[in-house]
Amino acid sequence: MRAWLHENSVPLSERDFFRDPFTETELRNLLGDTPVSDLVSYRSPSFKALDLSADTLDDSILIRLMLSEPRFIRRPIIKISERLIISPNQAALAAAFL
Repeated sequence: MRAWLHENSVPLSERDFFRDPFTETELRNLLGDTPVSDLVSYRSPSFKALDLSADTLDDSILIRLMLSEPRFIRRPIIKISERLIISPNQAALAAAFL
């Protein structure tokens, strides 16, 4: 994803949220109207180890989980203006620049 952005001369501001974790306010602002569940990495081995049912987790719990363990956040996260692209979807990324 990073390579695609560089190849297409897209200015990039990166953040390593493992070293510089999100605050709850930042995470909620980043999400905007995007459902919280879209940002959760349910396939993460760390998440699976919790043996939780995604259906029983509300937004507040999901936010707390992501804040306590950044591995629960799907990556990459790309924000272009108000549009949030989550996961390595090059087609969605290319469409954002058309």
